[in-house]
Amino acid sequence: MKTILILGARGNLGVQLVKIFKNNNYEVIAWDRKEIDITDKELITKKINDIKPGIIINAAAYNAVDKCEEDEKEFELAYKINGEAVGFLVEAALKVNAILVHYSTDYVFAGDKQEGYSEDDKPSPINKYGETKLAGEKEIISSSGKGLKWYLIRTSKLFGPPGKSPAAKPSFFDLMVNLAVNRRELEVVDAEISSFTYTSDLAHATLELIEERYGYGIYHLINEGACTWYEAACELFKMLEKDIKIKPVSPEHFPRPAKRPLYSILLNTKFKKLRNWREALKEYLNIR
Repeated sequence: MKTILILGARGNLGVQLVKIFKNNNYEVIAWDRKEIDITDKELITKKINDIKPGIIINAAAYNAVDKCEEDEKEFELAYKINGEAVGFLVEAALKVNAILVHYSTDYVFAGDKQEGYSEDDKPSPINKYGETKLAGEKEIISSSGKGLKWYLIRTSKLFGPPGKSPAAKPSFFDLMVNLAVNRRELEVVDAEISSFTYTSDLAHATLELIEERYGYGIYHLINEGACTWYEAACELFKMLEKDIKIKPVSPEHFPRPAKRPLYSILLNTKFKKLRNWREALKEYLNIR
């Protein structure tokens, strides 16, 4: 039986990864905050060396974008988790000859290309969170010549069943549904064009990436189709057949510390296309 270590196993994506790999006859070792501190280099090295997994999937991440922007201590924590800790995992993976899978974000890009970004485009983040995620990418890419076997997966706007961790945040769609319980009108930003990604689809794609032995490197895995937050909210309530008035507003209507990329569509040019996000959303709403 193939042994796989999943980090961030109680998060929104981690829960789906654990489920799907277990269903495909992997021996899954699932670690979250209670089991491991990925910023502790000695601990992560020892524990990974003890179990010697064939595959390490890192779904652990710091994603409080605005906290990271306005609080220096939060930025330092984000850098440790998203940047330095990835370097520790690289070293541990090399020692046990494991494949390393790591997830990054569309926020590593500036958002100035309306046509979208391919896997080969040069990152240029415009906020501190993006900087921390880019630091993690660099830790992996710089180790290519050392024999590291790796998949760096960029994705965006995750949604799906909630995670089991108290730190797991509700997705945009869950947040909209919750807000609509006591409101008949919602204001939603009509900007930030990018792609939504269903965590179950992303986990299945990760499995296929490994099992079909795709070449190591960077992949953009997102559900097809791009839209703004406003357009997504309109589609959501149309599917739910709820009479909620959605008012489009500019980003300035909800000022936030961190700048967001205006156009951060990830172009999937190396893997088979995932289904449209609307189809994935319908499935999620049926099981929600």
